[in-house]
Amino acid sequence: MPKILCVELTADQEREVRERLRARDLAPGTRLRLECIRLMGRGLTVPVVTDLLECNAVTVRGAVRRFTAGGFAALVDAPRPGRPASVTPEAREAVAVLLDESARQGRTWTAAALCDWLATERGVRVSAAWLTELLRRDGFRWKRTRDTLRHKADPVLQPAARAELEDLRLGAHAGVRDLYFLGESGFAPTMPTGYTWSRAGQRAVVSREDKKGRRVNVLGALAVGAHADLVWEKTCGKVDAAMLLEFVCARLAGFPGGGAALARPPGGFTRIRPCTVVLDNASAHVARAFKGRREELAAIGVDLFYLPPRSPELNDIERVWRSAKYEDYPERVHTTAEAVAIAVDQALNRQRARIKGSAADFTKAA
Repeated sequence: MPKILCVELTADQEREVRERLRARDLAPGTRLRLECIRLMGRGLTVPVVTDLLECNAVTVRGAVRRFTAGGFAALVDAPRPGRPASVTPEAREAVAVLLDESARQGRTWTAAALCDWLATERGVRVSAAWLTELLRRDGFRWKRTRDTLRHKADPVLQPAARAELEDLRLGAHAGVRDLYFLGESGFAPTMPTGYTWSRAGQRAVVSREDKKGRRVNVLGALAVGAHADLVWEKTCGKVDAAMLLEFVCARLAGFPGGGAALARPPGGFTRIRPCTVVLDNASAHVARAFKGRREELAAIGVDLFYLPPRSPELNDIERVWRSAKYEDYPERVHTTAEAVAIAVDQALNRQRARIKGSAADFTKAA
């Protein structure tokens, strides 16, 4: 039968155990042993302390024996055996600060370059493989960078445009106005490489095809709000001002006869709801053949809202293009323009179904 153990703590020892338990950097093992002594000092038995702390009776008995032999100092974790870690916590923190600052400045690092930096700046020698494992433990991942134009955006025009867009969104969600985000994107026979699941040690291979004469350009418009939708037109040629005018008149405004009849609206045609088309400053958008018809478009209920230069993040359709290319375009290679066009329609139809489904869910919730 195990010997019945007991611990008697003086008032000073009770105060000290409470103070030691308040330490924030206390090791888990040390904290557990201190809790054992605190509870045993209250007259509890080993089985009761075991149940309260959800630990093994051997742990409780070991803590009591260590305390009896050496006091509180004996409860501290013993030094870990083996060679000390070459990359200290301070060095890992320095690497983390370096990577965070570099991410803001656009500086990239490889594991090998970081090893060289540690050797030069901190005198630490470490292999790239082990440093990669430490970086993963510290929450870093090897991933693609992303470019941005935000640093070139106008600090006055962009906030004003963002505020005006919010007002337009409110009107679109209320159903009193249509709001379209318009833009273009290109789909090539061989799309940019992306990510896929594959067996360890193997790499999926994407064949490269000649894109001459087989590229498909898409002109699209994303409607947000109560009447959310996605419409698009494809062409193997260039999206010019004439195509843009026809698209806006026929597909967005519902104008009879399209852009060709815009100068002579039949029967004073106007849209049932006013419509705002948000677009950037691409060459076709600012061409005289399109922008010069701004007053005529306004007469049938279509207003053009030009975004400030270098503000792609304000155009919602950019997210649709990215999602369509990298999530809904699994076949990365096609050998003909017709095959590319079919793949584009399939990808955008998936996008359209999600957009309309989300709008329906929002309407039900409202």
